[in-house]
Amino acid sequence: MPETQTRQVVELGYAGSERLVMNMGPQHPSAHGVFRMLLTLEGETVVAMDAIIGYLHRCHEKLGETLTYVQYPSIASKTDYVAAMTSELAYVSAVEALGTFEVPRRAQYLRVLVAELQRIASHCLWLGTWCMDMGGALGGGATVFLYCFREREEVLDRLEELTGARLLYGFHQVGGTRYDVPAGWDRKVRDTVAFIERRIDEWEAMLEDNAVFRVRTQGVGVVSRELAQEVGIAGPLLRGSGVDFDLRRDAPYSSYGDFRFRVPVEAAGDCYARYRVRMVEFRESIRIARQVLDGLPEGPISSRPGVKSVGQVRVPKGEAYARVEGARGEVGCYIVSDGGPRPYRMKWRGASFSNLAVLPHIIPGHKVADVVAIMGSVDPVFGEVDR
Repeated sequence: MPETQTRQVVELGYAGSERLVMNMGPQHPSAHGVFRMLLTLEGETVVAMDAIIGYLHRCHEKLGETLTYVQYPSIASKTDYVAAMTSELAYVSAVEALGTFEVPRRAQYLRVLVAELQRIASHCLWLGTWCMDMGGALGGGATVFLYCFREREEVLDRLEELTGARLLYGFHQVGGTRYDVPAGWDRKVRDTVAFIERRIDEWEAMLEDNAVFRVRTQGVGVVSRELAQEVGIAGPLLRGSGVDFDLRRDAPYSSYGDFRFRVPVEAAGDCYARYRVRMVEFRESIRIARQVLDGLPEGPISSRPGVKSVGQVRVPKGEAYARVEGARGEVGCYIVSDGGPRPYRMKWRGASFSNLAVLPHIIPGHKVADVVAIMGSVDPVFGEVDR
């Protein structure tokens, strides 16, 4: 890009300072290596921001039209690749809505269990990297990062024992799940969530008693309730702006209707509110996981255990949309079927994509250093942004 576009004096500002246009990202660590923000600055104050995506094209919607219903779940994993279980679940749920697939009750419980373990692992990654992005000024940002990754490894150990993988699982299949729990696995899960539950108190003490952390997050990046609904953000961002909505409770899928849990809501709409929502979600996911283990029914894990050929699953002509509550908000999959072994058309609704749309509304007026805190509080995963 020409230098005149990336570093350019535009005009004199209202305070007599020069107005400067500069890039932040895509190479900046807090921009995940694939997101570019074009910031217009007056001194260190951002007066305008433009979000530029397109550095991580996955083409997975088109891949969904070339792969069969049996093959595609492994590609769905690569959308939100730090919460792959929920992405897989959105896809197979859409296929099941098109056909006449009965998902066994045990499989429905296992789907909820792995979704909540995945939410815990995803939030661990978010909290650790967010504190690291905000830097050593927190007086413990690197410490929180190391602690969170230690706890996340415990969850990934359990998922590896269940599926053989630590990031992309291929656990869900049309009609149920691919794997059942190994012997003794439920006890290990109980130990893991108990270990993480104790650590949450430690994380909160390290951060909430830290004056620097509060200054960096309270009153920063405020998303009003009206703006949240107008832009269409989802997940912890939406609930952090006072909108009490969670698909697990308000449009129950799988077996979520069988469990009791609280949906956290904060009214302030700032980075700190979004942090508090996720910290409560940690505990609620642990609560759900324990309920699943307490009531896990016996029986088969799939209504189609004999599927061997990649083209064996077919659904009638029609269309369906399924949505789940991912770690970042609503993940939706829309499928059009022509009766063949693969979708005729597929469209993905990624929470990260809609959530990024709020950044140009809330970043102006803040300092450059605040951009990192705001960006991290949004918690985007770009596999589901550049589709």
